[in-house]
Amino acid sequence: MIRFRRKRHALLAYLLFIPFGVLLMVFKLIPFVNSVRMVFYRWDVFGTPRYIALGNFTRMFSDKVFWSSLWHTVYFVILIVPPIFTLSFLIAILINSKVRFKGFLRSAFYLPYTLTISVVCLTWGMMYNPYFGLIGRVMKLFGLKPINWLADPTWAAPAVSITTVWWTIGFCIVLYLAGLQQIPTSYYEAANLDGASGLQKMLYITFPLLKRVHVLVIVTQIIASLQIFGQVFIMTGGGPAGRTRTLMQYIYEQGFRYFRMGYAQAMAFVLFLVMLVFAYMQLRLMIASGKEELI
Repeated sequence: MIRFRRKRHALLAYLLFIPFGVLLMVFKLIPFVNSVRMVFYRWDVFGTPRYIALGNFTRMFSDKVFWSSLWHTVYFVILIVPPIFTLSFLIAILINSKVRFKGFLRSAFYLPYTLTISVVCLTWGMMYNPYFGLIGRVMKLFGLKPINWLADPTWAAPAVSITTVWWTIGFCIVLYLAGLQQIPTSYYEAANLDGASGLQKMLYITFPLLKRVHVLVIVTQIIASLQIFGQVFIMTGGGPAGRTRTLMQYIYEQGFRYFRMGYAQAMAFVLFLVMLVFAYMQLRLMIASGKEELI
């Protein structure tokens, strides 16, 4: 009787999985396999794909625009990830402490994350305007010459990065707040008895015990920054003079503007491998930190 029930439950589980499995195969697995296969072909959408073996990769590694786009992507990672990691950690500690208006602060920092990318970019684009933007007016009050942020080759990438940090930091703050709730208060009570200062408690209790959250925040933000596209496309269009063109934008241009689908797919495949490495690193670090907690 027990064996019959187990078989019936297993059959029911398979039946429930079938609709999801079919959708997963049709919209995820089959397109993924076809996209990997396409890296070995030259295809302009309208004609018949032509097999060229590793021709797309040979062309990619000799393409100067590919390398410059890859460097711009890495530059955005450098500009975005450290500020998000540092600020979200410190703001979460501040909000988690005994401050007034705690609920308002949580909502205020998370609210930007709920906005659409077009709203965020158009709002910050107006603020960056050197003639009537808020930032330019503040600079004039201090006797400084306004900067044409989005048209200046030096300041365009930092301006887009500031917008990205403001937009996405709320999600990381929520992660840190969840982590802070898991730290037993007895640790802090023992530290108080030993006369530890607030800074010592943060350095020797809070920071080490949030190791898994640190890994999660850093790796997810690196992966997200490697895919940066919308902010750049809306705010600068890759300019000025291609100084903010990222790899995702170059893939988009090659695939949907010049219809070089095979070449675009080869670059996307390389980007996928890079993100896969970071995802694997995250998994290994999370497992390692979990083992340390058990010890």
